Amino acid sequence: MNLDPFVSVDGIPFSVSREEIVKMRGRPVRAGRNGVGLNELDYQSVVYRFQDGGRLEEITLQARVVSFGNVAVPFDALASFVRREDPGVFERAGFVVSPRFGLAFDPDEPLWVTALAAHCLDDWRAL
Repeated sequence: MNLDPFVSVDGIPFSVSREEIVKMRGRPVRAGRNGVGLNELDYQSVVYRFQDGGRLEEITLQARVVSFGNVAVPFDALASFVRREDPGVFERAGFVVSPRFGLAFDPDEPLWVTALAAHCLDDWRAL
């Protein structure tokens, strides 16, 4: 995963629309509303979650390594890395959430990492 926090994931900007994702990737394997009220496009290898108004909230994918520019962090070291580098890190519902790096992940669910849009951090804090 190449992450430019709050800007893009693997070159896909957080400004992308649902329609643009479908145009790029085709029909998702599954599409629907999840338990927290976001609309998902599930392509198995990546899941895009949108608000009802169309704004992208989250991009989740499997990442053996998360790269932030020239810094590459293996998933197994991600929790210790964000705890060391992000003084604002917090935990919610089993997820480690890093406001500095714009991501959330469950260390017990290997490789799945969720990149967050800046505007949804308050929702994670409120969990």
